[in-house]
Amino acid sequence: MALYYHEVFEQSVRFGIKIRKTIFEGESEYQRLEILDSDRFGRMLVLDGLFMTSEKDEFFYHEMLIQPALCTVPKLERVLVIGGGDGGSVREILRHPSVEKVVMVEIDEFVVNSCKKYLPMIGTAWDDPRLDLRFDDGIAYVKESEDEPFDVVIVDGTDPVGPGVVLFDLEFFRGCKRMLRPHGVLAMQSESPIYFEKTFVETQHKLAEIFETVRPYFGPVPIYSGGIWSWTFASDQVDPLELNEARVAAITPDSKVYNGEVHRAAFAQPNYIRKLIAG
Repeated sequence: MALYYHEVFEQSVRFGIKIRKTIFEGESEYQRLEILDSDRFGRMLVLDGLFMTSEKDEFFYHEMLIQPALCTVPKLERVLVIGGGDGGSVREILRHPSVEKVVMVEIDEFVVNSCKKYLPMIGTAWDDPRLDLRFDDGIAYVKESEDEPFDVVIVDGTDPVGPGVVLFDLEFFRGCKRMLRPHGVLAMQSESPIYFEKTFVETQHKLAEIFETVRPYFGPVPIYSGGIWSWTFASDQVDPLELNEARVAAITPDSKVYNGEVHRAAFAQPNYIRKLIAG
């Protein structure tokens, strides 16, 4: 008999993936973690019963979270990552040779250590000397840090449940802007506009209170049910459609999803999305 792992959303949607076995399971003070081996997606990371990423589809998420911001910001030397415990975001950032320093602030060391051990194919840049990995509270960091500001701030957090709730708070967004240089860009995952409609819309409105330009963009992530995922780009000075063509050309050959055409298409807004945001 086939064994399926089911993610259940609000007792109204059940999404199941056939698995071969559980490779590892454990719990930190923040969340429960499982590493599963599946037929379709290979090894998978599950946090508190929710699918986070897998070795076979992670590039859909990580390339689209990272590359639109990094391929539009005028200056690309310093990047801050809040969250990102699987290591995929850092890997994508460090593909750019102009990046001099990445500060990654992850609250849960248990997630990082587990992913290093069981998902090494995703986080391949842990030993890069440009990475400054800190196990700390990212919310406190953006509000209180005296570090030099960044060209890009990436928020690579979980769904707005448990420890991830505060990553969608207005004061957290203000802290992120505080850590940006004037020409900087904030990019974050902003949930499914189908299942997390309220969170998605509120995120657009909160960011619009503090940034001149706020643009959601969209793409598929097969391991996430709902058919469409969103990320959001926010900046005071940067147009998300004005690409640095040299950076795009440099990374496109080794990208599985991202290129200039995909970038521009991702920012197209379906009519229902426009109506949601307009209220």
